[in-house]
Amino acid sequence: MTSIPGPVLAAPMAGGAGTPALLAACGGGFLAAGYLTPAALAARIASVRAAVRAAGGWFGVNLFAPPEGPVGDLAAYADELAPEFAVYDLAPAVPAGADDDHWAEKLDLLLTDPVPAVSFTFGIPSPSTVAALRRAGTLVLQTVTTPPEAAAAAAAGVDALVVQAPAAGGHSATLTPSAPVPASPVPLPDLVAAVRAAVPLPVVAAGGIATSADVAAALHAGATAAMVGTALLRTDEAGTSAPHRTALESASGWPAHGTVVTRAFTGRPARALRNGFIDRHDATAPHGYPQVHHLTAPLRRAAAAAGDTDRVHLWAGTGHRHAATGPAAAVIATLTSAL
Repeated sequence: MTSIPGPVLAAPMAGGAGTPALLAACGGGFLAAGYLTPAALAARIASVRAAVRAAGGWFGVNLFAPPEGPVGDLAAYADELAPEFAVYDLAPAVPAGADDDHWAEKLDLLLTDPVPAVSFTFGIPSPSTVAALRRAGTLVLQTVTTPPEAAAAAAAGVDALVVQAPAAGGHSATLTPSAPVPASPVPLPDLVAAVRAAVPLPVVAAGGIATSADVAAALHAGATAAMVGTALLRTDEAGTSAPHRTALESASGWPAHGTVVTRAFTGRPARALRNGFIDRHDATAPHGYPQVHHLTAPLRRAAAAAGDTDRVHLWAGTGHRHAATGPAAAVIATLTSAL
């Protein structure tokens, strides 16, 4: 079983931003399995394995555990979104039910063709699942957002934790997505220290890391490594969409308002650059992931194809203004320059 390398890893970024070339250029990180079919995941693992091995790096795979929780009024939300869809001659369709993102098939794949590490997000796998992966030689990590979540993950037998602060871009890994967003979020170094005090497991720190000082603070607080996502979104190797890059690059207009946590796009709290869709629908968006994700997906695809930054999710952490262009390796070098 491998150990966690450091000091900086590429975060899993579902939806296309996290490419094999990006992981290789960073020297290692996590491949996002979310939204991929089992066949597509197998092909992506093969590509990442080859790219990372050639670069002498390390990689893991991140799985979305089947979410649990209340689901709001999807039909009412679909009606509310109808004018947004009409812009692209589309009509919203309420999904028939939830899906588990091919949970069992992906686990079977990772047990049949083991990878160095597997991390879980949105839910904690059963102790038997954790044990099976460990028997296959895989390091098992759980993404957590609080010390109590860390204790629950430790009880399931995981080897290490990814501690995610509220400043992270994209989906929050919280196990209670319907709970209110904290009015005073805990800074990442303080959260790492609190988790380390509660649970004697190695920690990877994530969320809002944008500078070398951020990396140093996370490591000083007790993390084994730091994980970055938003900082890599503008790099040459990232698969970030054109409208997402445009929004990140903009120095004026609505991106100046910064980021907000919203469930408007997916039904689960996620940090994004504020845009018109969030302003119009955040207050009324129901809980319910992945149902809301599937409801809005056709609109977001159409908006992305049209370069419409007003109706597409633009995941970004609070440090998005530090995201630099150029080779990813140069970004990693800058992030580790203070160590």
